[in-house]
Formats: sequence, structure tokens, C-alpha cells
Amino acid sequence: MTVPKHSGGHATGANMSDDLPKLTTNQKALKINLDPLFYGTFAEIGAGQEVARWFFKVGGAAGTISKSMSAYDMAVSDAIYGRCKRYVSRERLQGMLDHEHSLNLERLQSARRDSTAFFAFANTVAARNYLGTNECHGWMGVKFQAHPRDNDSQIIIHVRMLDRENDLQQEALGIVGVNLLYGAFFLHHRPDALVESLLDNLSTQRIEIDMIEFSGIEFRYVDNRVMSLKLVQLGLSGAAMFGPSGEVLQPSEVLRKHPVLVERGSFRPVTKVNIDMINSARDRFAAELQVDRGEVVELMEITMRNLLAAGKIDLTDFLARADVLAAVGKTVLISDYFEYYRLAAYLARYTSQPIAVTMGVASIQDLFKEEYYSGLEGGILEAFGKLFTKDLRIYVYPLKDPVTGQLSTVENMQMAGDLHNLYRHLVDRGRIRQLDNFDENVLHIFSRDVLRRIKDNDPSWETMVPPQIAELIKDRRYFGYREAEMSDAATPK
Repeated sequence: MTVPKHSGGHATGANMSDDLPKLTTNQKALKINLDPLFYGTFAEIGAGQEVARWFFKVGGAAGTISKSMSAYDMAVSDAIYGRCKRYVSRERLQGMLDHEHSLNLERLQSARRDSTAFFAFANTVAARNYLGTNECHGWMGVKFQAHPRDNDSQIIIHVRMLDRENDLQQEALGIVGVNLLYGAFFLHHRPDALVESLLDNLSTQRIEIDMIEFSGIEFRYVDNRVMSLKLVQLGLSGAAMFGPSGEVLQPSEVLRKHPVLVERGSFRPVTKVNIDMINSARDRFAAELQVDRGEVVELMEITMRNLLAAGKIDLTDFLARADVLAAVGKTVLISDYFEYYRLAAYLARYTSQPIAVTMGVASIQDLFKEEYYSGLEGGILEAFGKLFTKDLRIYVYPLKDPVTGQLSTVENMQMAGDLHNLYRHLVDRGRIRQLDNFDENVLHIFSRDVLRRIKDNDPSWETMVPPQIAELIKDRRYFGYREAEMSDAATPK
């Protein structure tokens, strides 16, 4: 079952039972204050003590807060937590959590360890400046014991504040912080419900959460790739990113000051064509920009529309795709941006460098279908005006006719009616470019054909994917390989 997106206030999701109380922010803060189990520190930098003040306001804070502090001055912050390159960063947040949590254990554990679960809450935030010219975002997290004497657990999130006024941003930040603490203390055994609760008493028009990471003893069975998917599924973020090791990534830290190259696909499974397409485009892109290939950030994008093609998300299938992409060292972007112009706007938010998309001939033809842009007043012209802003370019991978052997390319591709003139204009301007450094020996490979062969137990599929992916699929029985093998064994000889 798909989970409805937040549209203001709280939306009930598929994994959150109806019997859970829907509490206000005051009620959440008071419930924490009245619980004698949890005791710890609030350390907040940048937008004031917006989370701590909720606990002071509702009363009973002496039972919850061992210390509340703000280290606004950079020199003071460095003296307490050590030097770091950026003050609004994951690195600074982790330093704050580690330092404050260890102090609580050092100072208080001998007297309270059998009756107290200690925690440290921290955030480092850049709210709207006087001129309104800065990126309004922040890092927030909690390091905590779920039970007395327990090993530590931790949740880290990255938020973007979307309100236009500073005081509203601070209010939203405080609400998210209370939601995070409440979730950590009372919903840690239900991470899906915890994620959904982060926007209680808020909406996605005010706050975006584009990264979440669970770690530690209480979350030892949590797959952060699934939690990243959950952010997008719930509408808490338009996209989420994770690396080859399954580590969640914050987009601005990955994309900042880098050229970006995207390949969209189903990747069921990753084939030699997928790899050749991204490699060919990366080499061409880097050469045209006169930068080292390593400077280009490659993203293999899977859209929510693709994941929901069967009507609901199959987590086993999703993780199989993620694993095969990890096997070839790729970074994965899960996005709710089916329209390419929305994807381009998302990426341009994080980098000022050129952006490129690589796609096959069939995809470029779909790009020019006007029905996809019926919701825009300016139709396809408005969409392309947004898509091709800055220095975005599209690299087109050829299509080989299996009967005639003829290649369909940028030069011989035809678009319907007047759209052909628009198409030729973009080609002549260099916005749509033909790849000519491809491997013609793999052009006969299509993911859907490979998937069919896997399910039919046709061993020829193994020649169509990179060797490490073939081994992974067989070892873990991905994409129907198990069922195909069992079916074959059951067939009378």
C-alpha cells in the first residue's frame, strides 16, 4: 500500500496504526518531561534554542534537561567541539552529539545509571539571514539510550526550512526537534512510524527532510536505503540519495561544486548497456568541460513512478536494484521528479556546475510527448525553458534495429509535426548531443529482455550483465532467479 503524502498537518500512513495518539507539540514535549526515564543535554547552534524552549515552556523540564546551551561564537564552538571546515555540517553535528553525550555519561552515570536513559540532542542551523540570500537548512540529531545501561543509538536528519520568515523557520525547526526526540524515545521500535511522525503538526510546505540515518543498537536491523525511500514515499523530500555501501548521503554535500551526470532507468537488472551509457556520457561530459572524470558526480536515478509501476512498492525488488547498482559502485538517487525539468531544478539547487542527462533514443522521443506537460500553462515550451536553463545538456545513446541493424541517432531521429523544428533547434544549439564513443557490441541488450531470460532460466542472460552482477543475482536469487531455477527442477525430463 502506498503512503499518502503530507498536505498540511499530519497524514496517516500505511505503517502507522490508527490507535497511536496524535499529539500536539506541547503534548509531546510534556510527555517527555513527565517521563522519569530520559535525561540529557540540548546543544543548539544557529537559530537559537528552538527545541529546548518547547520543553521549558510546557513545564517539568528539570526532569528532562541536564544542560541547555548555545555556542554561537565560532571560537567558542571550536573550543568545545573541535575545529571543522563548515559549522552547519554533519561533521559539526556529530562532534556535538559525541561530546555532549559522553559528558552526561561521565558526570551522571555513576549516580543514575540504573534508572536513567541518557541522551544528547543537537542541531546546527542556518536560518534566513537579514537579506534572505542564504540557504536555510540545518543538521539535527539525537544520540540516546533507549533503556538504562543500554548501548547507544542515534538518528541524524538534514532539514531544509521553507518558510520565508525567520521566526516561522525557527518555530518549524523547534517542532521537528520535538518530533525527533519523541520518535526516538517512544517509536524507536517502529522506525517507519518514527519517520512519518517527523512532520506531525507541520507540512511539507514548511519543512523538507532530505536525509535520515539510523545507527546503533536499537536500529541494527534498519536498512537506511529503505528509510531514504520512505522519505520520498511520504513526501517529506522530493528525492533521497545513498551510496554504494548503503550509506545515506545528503545531496548538497555530494553535489556541491561538482558537474552532475544522471542516468534514469529501472535497473532490473543493471546491464552492460547501462554501464556503457553512463561511461560514454561521463567521458564525453568530462572532456567537454575539460575536467577530470573523477570530478563528475554520477547518479543512477530510479523514479517513484517506476517503483510504483506494479501498484505498490516491492521492497525486496527495490533492494535488489540497489544491491546490483552497489555492486558496480554507483550512487543511487530515488526521486519523485518524473518530469525531467523538475529533476533539473532539484539538481541545480545544489550545484552551480553543468548538469547532464544521458538517455536512449526511446527516452528522448518520450521527452517530446506533449501530453506529459498538459499541467503547465506554457506546455512543452515552458517545460523545456525550465529544463534547459543554465548549462544542461542531454547525451543520447543510439538504438539498434534488431532486424536491419540500422542505428537510430540524434541525426536521423524524427519528431512529430512542429516538434521536429523544436528538436532540431535544441540539437543545433548543442543541448541535445549524440554519443559516438559507445560499444556497438552491447547495443542488442535490453533490461526487460535480460529480466525475461533470468525468469525463464535462460543462461544467456549472464553474458548481458557485468560479471559481478551475474554472481550477485545468482548468489542472492534476485529478479526471479530462485523461482526460475525451482521451476526448471520441477519440470519432468
